[in-house]
Amino acid sequence: MDLIAPASRPSPNAPARPTRAEAEAAIRTLLRWAGDDPAREGLRDTPARVARAYEEFFSGYGIDPNALLERTFEEIDGYDEIVLLRDIRVESTCEHHMAPILGRAHVAYLPHRRVVGISKLARVVEAYAKRLQIQEKLTVQIATTIQEVLAPRGVAVVIEAAHQCMTTRGVHKPGVTMVTSHMLGAFRSDPSTRRELMAMIGIHGSGIREG
Repeated sequence: MDLIAPASRPSPNAPARPTRAEAEAAIRTLLRWAGDDPAREGLRDTPARVARAYEEFFSGYGIDPNALLERTFEEIDGYDEIVLLRDIRVESTCEHHMAPILGRAHVAYLPHRRVVGISKLARVVEAYAKRLQIQEKLTVQIATTIQEVLAPRGVAVVIEAAHQCMTTRGVHKPGVTMVTSHMLGAFRSDPSTRRELMAMIGIHGSGIREG
């Protein structure tokens, strides 16, 4: 079965994907570069473990987020208020330093004649999070996909996350959280709808970087 999302397929001119053996060899090189011996007992199986971990960390490249939203439900008795899925766990990886990004996402939309199963919203978040990312791009990708596939009256995505490329290296500032948002449709054009959403999430608008 071909699981690669269309947007993630390599171009015809892209280099061939390395084999598992080549990936493990590269990890051994990094271990030697760090100053250790990949042949010692504690590190002997590390290249294989890291390769398996990468399959999990970056599993989003094999998922088509659009396909996750294809099944919808129209029997909603005219419901047209905010649908909000709050506190979705985000586990991503910074594309600049390959350090973890850990936080939570809040995803909302205003239905237009149809809704989608709430687990699908969480799966869209995961499909994009399980890739090399920056938080701003991640926020926009989630919102844009929901808007394009469901065509609701509005979509809002807010992400709060800590970046270990900032907390464990560089400026070493633990406890710092970055907040980003991307609003489409009514959430962008109607301030009262936006305020209602932020109240539901528990955010009052300060410190938000909007995509």
